[in-house]
Amino acid sequence: MANTNYPSATPQNEPAAPKNNSGKNLAIGLLAVGLLGTWGYFLYDKNQSGQETKDREVLSANYMTQRDSLKLMYNEAESRLDSITGANNSLQGEKTALQKEIDSKKAEISRILSKSNATDAELKKARTLINELNGQIGRLEAEVTRLTGENQELTANNSQLSSEKQVLEQNLQTTVTEKDVLASTVDVGSTFSASNIAITPVKEKRNGKEKTTSTAKRVDKLNVSFTVENRIATSGAADLYVVVTAPDGKVVTNGELGSASMTTRMDGERQFTTKVPVEYEQGTRKPVAFPIRQEDFQRGDYKIEVYHNGFKIGEGIRTLKKGGLFG
Repeated sequence: MANTNYPSATPQNEPAAPKNNSGKNLAIGLLAVGLLGTWGYFLYDKNQSGQETKDREVLSANYMTQRDSLKLMYNEAESRLDSITGANNSLQGEKTALQKEIDSKKAEISRILSKSNATDAELKKARTLINELNGQIGRLEAEVTRLTGENQELTANNSQLSSEKQVLEQNLQTTVTEKDVLASTVDVGSTFSASNIAITPVKEKRNGKEKTTSTAKRVDKLNVSFTVENRIATSGAADLYVVVTAPDGKVVTNGELGSASMTTRMDGERQFTTKVPVEYEQGTRKPVAFPIRQEDFQRGDYKIEVYHNGFKIGEGIRTLKKGGLFG
């Protein structure tokens, strides 16, 4: 049965013919390569982004570190400046040209450091300004040291002058005191002494003659006389003050006699009856005489006191009596 309408079956013991898979393998290979490339790029890009971020962080950190460092430098400079500014102001009273330059530089540094987006150039300028500021502060410190030394020297000199002034004032006060004592001694020593005091009651007659009387109602005046002298008193005018006390205990006062008050050394303020000027010649005895007039004289004792330089230098008493039947 060689010829049949059925196809002949393949013998089972014959191996099948191999199929062609080379295209499929190539596609898979290319796909794998593509995936690897994609992942590689992804990983590379991620690494690059991470590096850039890290670089930016490093740059930002460096920027912050630089600005913080500059701020620290500036704060230290300000601290130095504050420690000497007060002393310099107290020594000089006004700001110097150097201080004004420092103030200007401080303002510029503060302006730069206060900026959140200051450039590298600006930060570099701030560093330069801070270095210049420290140099100026150093010069200011030297100036303050010099002024402090001068001030201490002036204080020492003033203290010495004050001590010398006190000594001079003490010496002057001693001299003044001694002078006052001497002047007082001379003043007291030059006070006159009065002697030979006489009080004569007189009646004046119509013909101008005078008659001594002791009858009160007949007395027109009391003639007072005495002698003054002093060995050290200088020649010249002197005033004697006379106090006349009537029998009733009252001081006789009269506007025509120039009655007033005086200050005495021992008795305080006293009224006086009259002031008698005299021209004294040194080393001589000077006679003094003057009248005491009054409208009516009382019966009793009239006391006459003479003062010079505030001291009482003499006194006398005269008694006027009541007249008799024919008195």
